Amino acid sequence: MEKWDLIIIGAGPAGLTAGIYATRSGLKALIIEEKIAGGTVGDAPLIENYPGFERISGAELAQKFAAQCRKLGTVIHEFERVVGLDLKGEAKIVKTDRGVYEAKAVVIASGSSYSELGIPGEKEFKGRGVSYCGICDGPLFKGKRVLVVGGGNSAVVTALYLAELSSEVKVAHRRDAFRAEEARVNALLGKGNVEVFWNTEVKEIKGGKIVEKAVLFNNKTGETKELPVDGVFIQVGETPNSKIAKEAGVEVDEHGYIIVDSRQRTNVPGVYAAGDVTNHPVKQVGTAVGQGITAALEAYGYIRRPYYYRQ
Repeated sequence: MEKWDLIIIGAGPAGLTAGIYATRSGLKALIIEEKIAGGTVGDAPLIENYPGFERISGAELAQKFAAQCRKLGTVIHEFERVVGLDLKGEAKIVKTDRGVYEAKAVVIASGSSYSELGIPGEKEFKGRGVSYCGICDGPLFKGKRVLVVGGGNSAVVTALYLAELSSEVKVAHRRDAFRAEEARVNALLGKGNVEVFWNTEVKEIKGGKIVEKAVLFNNKTGETKELPVDGVFIQVGETPNSKIAKEAGVEVDEHGYIIVDSRQRTNVPGVYAAGDVTNHPVKQVGTAVGQGITAALEAYGYIRRPYYYRQ
């Protein structure tokens, strides 16, 4: 069994930042990531609100995080899935689909997954016109008609990105106003090839081999209509990846987010959480970075117990 000072679950901005600070503090740190290092920030077409970068793609920013982390010597295991945790004892056991590891402390930075609408046709057409990532699949819809579902920052950013590629961009939002930054909303509403359907829900996705239309329902007028589209981009929020942590005794709130205090501590001594998996109300790269820093330094204090550390 490999032994580490600190094991970090997840290699998004929070996890990679925790790795940077843990290694700089002298801890032997391992990051375990189910996919590729960088996290879902890599799916963002454009980031304009991260200090130090006026404009940068999510993929480029994610690569910078990972490169800096590796340069410092933090070990990152990609494409390795955590399948179980035993956090009861002083030694924390992390089980993956490749092996078993022991650590003195754990930081859970497992992030979140794209939420689904749960409507007919969504699963059937996933990868055949239904997408959850604009930057991943947007180029496939160059010159075509697309529908973006959602009203937050991710939906508005995705629609802005697709407006540069697709001939027509429709946005369906179940409310009468966006929940996104004003600058982004104004930019979107100024696009000539973008149309917004307010108070509108998507009830079904139809097609043959690929997506052909979406069924829209206006929750104010009660009107239902079919909209011809070539692709549907679903951007309706995220679900925290906290199931394994919860099963191991880590407390979560009613929405499944891991409950942490101001020092990123969970209810389990020696176990910390950071980033989108936590109940912190703001889900941004900047806040994830800050939480990753705090979690790593608190884990250092827990492991090394310097004179200034207080449990």
